[in-house]
Amino acid sequence: MRKLVLQAAAISVDGYICEEGTEFWRSFGPMAVPAAADDDELEELFLSRLRHAGTHIMGRVTYEAMAKTWPESTMAVAPIMNNTPKVVFSATLQTAVWPEARIARGDTAEEIARLKAEPGGPIVAHGGAKFLQSLASLGVVDEYWLYVYPVAVGSGTPLFTDAGQPRGLHLTSGRAFQSGVLALEYRPMTAAELQAIVPVADTGPEAHAAYEAELRATSAH
Repeated sequence: MRKLVLQAAAISVDGYICEEGTEFWRSFGPMAVPAAADDDELEELFLSRLRHAGTHIMGRVTYEAMAKTWPESTMAVAPIMNNTPKVVFSATLQTAVWPEARIARGDTAEEIARLKAEPGGPIVAHGGAKFLQSLASLGVVDEYWLYVYPVAVGSGTPLFTDAGQPRGLHLTSGRAFQSGVLALEYRPMTAAELQAIVPVADTGPEAHAAYEAELRATSAH
């Protein structure tokens, strides 16, 4: 069974994705490829991970941008993206002209299950933002590769959108680079692991009575 890896190639320290049209994108784009100047070690890690991918998946908007850029690009990442099988998830895209690309039009979770059952290297998910958010929300992600840039942007598109629902991530690997970028690998926590660090609140009558007693004791001092 292959793993699905969600890659956020540039994310701010406050959790926002480097999305086209934002100031974050203008500073650290294009195409969400790590643009840390003179950081050869970061670039090699980034490229090495992509080389081991068996399939790249993405949404329509990201597909159209990549299909326009990489076939004519001389960047080191271009042949990796051009020559590796790709699946674009879209209900509206008519044809996929980028070599080694095909369209998946079915239910996302079912399509992902079929891809995981195929032989080969890991499945690496690129953007767009809504596509990544949907994968995270569906619970189909096995690993997260997050490249965290040393900037806080204050607003934008967050990677996680399940408001009020804690999402536990277990750090499996972390590496800091001279540019200040952190390359972090996580796996989703199990429900038991999450509850061990974020216990579910008890809101029953006994908990309420204990809380009232604590308030009375505090006010008496």
